Amino acid sequence: MKPLAYVSDESYVAIPEVLAEFESLSTGEVTLLRSSPRGVFYGDLPRGAYRVTLAKAGYGSKASTVALGGEPPQFRLMSDTVYGYMYPKWAKAGEICEYRVHAVEAYQLTLWRYGLRKEYVAMIGWVDEHGPQANRQILPDGDFVSGGVRWNQNGYPAAPVITAPERSGLYYLWARTPSGKSFSWPWVVAPRTPQAPIAVVASTNTWNAYNNFGGRSNYINAAGLPEKPTVNARQDLDRYYPTTPFSTWNHRDEEFLPLSFDRPEPNNHIFDNPEVTEPVQGRTQCGQAPGEWRLYGWLEREGFSYDLYAEAHIHDGSLDLDAYKILIIAVHPEYWTREMYLRVKKWVFERGGRLMYLGGNGLNCEVIFNADGSMTCLSSLRSRHGELGGWNEDGTVEYESRMHRTLESEANLLGVVCTHTGIMTSAPYKVIDASHWIFEATGLRNGDLFGENTLHERVPGGASGHETDKISASSPANTVLLAKGTNPDEGGAEIVVHEPGNGAAVFSVGSITWVSALFCDAAVAGITRNVLRRFLA
Repeated sequence: MKPLAYVSDESYVAIPEVLAEFESLSTGEVTLLRSSPRGVFYGDLPRGAYRVTLAKAGYGSKASTVALGGEPPQFRLMSDTVYGYMYPKWAKAGEICEYRVHAVEAYQLTLWRYGLRKEYVAMIGWVDEHGPQANRQILPDGDFVSGGVRWNQNGYPAAPVITAPERSGLYYLWARTPSGKSFSWPWVVAPRTPQAPIAVVASTNTWNAYNNFGGRSNYINAAGLPEKPTVNARQDLDRYYPTTPFSTWNHRDEEFLPLSFDRPEPNNHIFDNPEVTEPVQGRTQCGQAPGEWRLYGWLEREGFSYDLYAEAHIHDGSLDLDAYKILIIAVHPEYWTREMYLRVKKWVFERGGRLMYLGGNGLNCEVIFNADGSMTCLSSLRSRHGELGGWNEDGTVEYESRMHRTLESEANLLGVVCTHTGIMTSAPYKVIDASHWIFEATGLRNGDLFGENTLHERVPGGASGHETDKISASSPANTVLLAKGTNPDEGGAEIVVHEPGNGAAVFSVGSITWVSALFCDAAVAGITRNVLRRFLA
């Protein structure tokens, strides 16, 4: 028999033994079916419209109306867990955002600010309803990654909202249930008007690019969900059977489907109750909000006042760059819109802006913000000749990054660009020019190593690591190399400074693991402190 329909969970993993009641909307006839180990409903039902009610222990029951006779519909069920997110995921002080939470029991919701310490802000309250499991949300059927989960739209006469606090910073909502389940999610709150001399930008685009809630991200099923749900990822996903070294980016730009911000972000959940000075727990967390938190806490410990923004605030111009002495981007700001890149570059080169790039593999890929609240990554690595990896037919490099292919190499602004060498390794840096002012009072000399320790648990080993950037042919002519990571195959990150004139300056460390060394390496902290003081002067 041919498949009649499929059923999978929020990760697009097949669910076996789902009981489904197919009720014909034309005849009223009812047929009961169970899903196979591959999440398939087999049957021989007439074409037409059906109301399908699905039930399975450990998942939320629901009813869907579908048409049978064409492509088999894809039913999606939510597992019995806790998820939540803010929508929008960023705000300015005083603006109102929804909290969108899925739970199968009552939950307590609290608001916290993550700076030098995890600070309690407010008890939002206990959320419960008279209806059984009334806090359970419903997933849209099919591939909902482009359009979002759209929670709070089924049975919510009024969406639950919170007003953004007056103090800028990284906030987290925590949902906890009586049975002990919990989930946390970030909320970036910018100031109403500039309050500090430093603007720091959270990498909200990168968070979304890596978010595979729904079964798809810019790294998993980027061009669409497969026909059949996943049974075993290592057997089923193309990611684990690459046909070329660049198979992830083997699609044309138009084949990369949009990624909605309207989804929970499990990658940003903070485990337990760590202090900012403790290691960053989690594989992806090291390069996302929990990793970025280490920068915010360090700035507060050192007495540097800052305002926090989302990347969308650069894109729409609501971050007034001219109101700040320094702009900091950090950890892994990989995905930027063209508008963001050009706005910051103009501020630096034409209006004397001072940029600190405390991350790695940044500004590497252009993204487009769509009107429906999603974003599209222009991630293809095909050259104009159709070759993968950005090479010409004669083996020379045609472009240095995905941003280079669609606009220009980010090295034009940052002074460095990510290369494949050194990827997924970490190591200390070696001093190259100890006479430069960034090394003042550090006691470092040429040839000395620094940055041996970090709080980075995914790729431990040093402040030059995970993904690393180097000087390229596109770097400004006055780019000065000050230190280089000792990673294998000359893959170490390069610390550089370039000064376009007019008081402008750009300082780049070229490493994802730099920020995670701030609390545990005196030299990394001292260099960062020197740059901040110099740029503020």
